[in-house]
Amino acid sequence: MNNFWDNVLLMVSTFFFIAYLIILFQIVVDLFRDRELGGGAKVLWLLGLIFLPVLTALLYILTRGGGMAERRHAELRSAKADTDAYIRDVAGKSPADQITAAKQLLDAGTINADEFARLKAKALA
Repeated sequence: MNNFWDNVLLMVSTFFFIAYLIILFQIVVDLFRDRELGGGAKVLWLLGLIFLPVLTALLYILTRGGGMAERRHAELRSAKADTDAYIRDVAGKSPADQITAAKQLLDAGTINADEFARLKAKALA
């Protein structure tokens, strides 16, 4: 019976340890992602994470937790914009060219006005 509870304790402690490591990883990534935070402050946060990891992680989440999500979303928006620009460059058509091609399809009767409006909005996005 003792062996069962030892295994349960091991599983629970392993879960919390892995969750803690994930939180530490997210904090370190956020530290290096933040361009507004100076190098000295980053070093102090990292030293705190090394010597007082639990306390520093809690303080970081309390003081800078809201900005973590904002910085992540900004990075994702930037990556999407870069990807979209790259695709447009590779495709070789500017938004004006795409609208012109859609207008030709509209004039030929291949698409209707709603489809033209959707293509135009997509080209301008």
